[in-house]
Amino acid sequence: MANGAQPSDLPADVEIIPTDGMILSPGFVDTHRHTWQTTYRTIASNTTLAEYFSRYSPFSNVLGLFSPGDFYLSQMVGLFEALNAGVTSLLDHSHNIAAKEDADAALDAYLDSGARVFFGYNFDPRGNFSIPDRAAHFRELQKDSRLSGSAVTIGLSCDAWHGLDEPNLKIIVDLLRNDNVSVLTSHWLDGIWNAAHRPSFFEELGLLNQSFPIVLSHATFIQQTEYDLLKKYNHYISITPESEMHFGHTNYESDFVMDQASLGVDTHATYSGDIITQARIWLQSVRLRSFKRTLDEMKIPRTSPMSVNQVFHLATRAGAQALRRNDLGVIAVGAKADIVALHGTSANMIGWRDPIAAVILHSNVGDVRHVMVNGEMVKRDGALTARKFGKIMASFSRSAQRIQEQAMNMPYTIEGGYIINPGAMAGYPERLDVLRGNGTGY
Repeated sequence: MANGAQPSDLPADVEIIPTDGMILSPGFVDTHRHTWQTTYRTIASNTTLAEYFSRYSPFSNVLGLFSPGDFYLSQMVGLFEALNAGVTSLLDHSHNIAAKEDADAALDAYLDSGARVFFGYNFDPRGNFSIPDRAAHFRELQKDSRLSGSAVTIGLSCDAWHGLDEPNLKIIVDLLRNDNVSVLTSHWLDGIWNAAHRPSFFEELGLLNQSFPIVLSHATFIQQTEYDLLKKYNHYISITPESEMHFGHTNYESDFVMDQASLGVDTHATYSGDIITQARIWLQSVRLRSFKRTLDEMKIPRTSPMSVNQVFHLATRAGAQALRRNDLGVIAVGAKADIVALHGTSANMIGWRDPIAAVILHSNVGDVRHVMVNGEMVKRDGALTARKFGKIMASFSRSAQRIQEQAMNMPYTIEGGYIINPGAMAGYPERLDVLRGNGTGY
């Protein structure tokens, strides 16, 4: 990006894109998504985290329903959804990888999509793809000539930390220390969820003081001592508001750690895939909880505890800071040209005075008119510009229909609480009633 004055040395054939009546925003940054799960759209609308793990996650048998080609289509359409909504950068936790070909398909999708993707190449020992083989393939992909000049970088994801033997753990740690990894990401759900991938664990491995960022998704039941470590080493969590409400993780503690937080989407096949919606839900849920605490003290709230400016920061700049990319999430000289132009004169937007309030509280995906990533137009006049867009969408529709039918008919069981903590007790939240008389409307 250059300064606001039009440079005098522009090439004669440079394209000028009119944005009269539009609001320009930095591209939105999503620090936690699983694009391979796009295929599941609408089949898990009333699921819980316990059911998800047994029925749809990589712990289930569903991965066997996908070919590398199916993964490619699912990831492409997931990226289309993100770009369509102005999400220009995303950290994709690709925990579907069970073979070299799955990882190849992911990289192909990222490069073909036009999105800025931080590839969370997964190192959970799944299928017959061993940790040493994953490390070798990771290094092979790093040398892919297509990455040069692209908006794709290769990072690492892992959730199997506590189940790895010392030799395999050493392979991952050595790779992280020595192989120019762009980011490390892991799920962190503490307490009864028993996925305690805490900052203190990574400190024990000597990974908190390395040059790469660590993004820990959810951070449910985060403790003060762990938050202090995030601040000390400047690592971030990814709050995924709709996910944590939909699946039941919860996120009450995240209200108090937002200076080390960013926003993510997670399993977008079950709800919204845009960051603006996540920001809106998060803003209003934080406000709700704060207002409730004040009312519980028998006091009338006089000020709002969180502003639209603050949540806009989480949706843009904070995500870039989580990834240690000062050139993202901002419109400034020297920043990457990741820009979103939103309709400012639609029926739901016209009359705005505060552009940030308009974007956060009034806009929708349909207002996203233009999207630029790395200086390239990926959405123009409300339509994605991807080559073979129609063919990919048609192929994905057939793939999703086939996999959904098989997945819905696949038997599953949930032992105890859930897969990661089978010793926990199962609970059954009160089912609510929306109908008078017989039946609940569920």
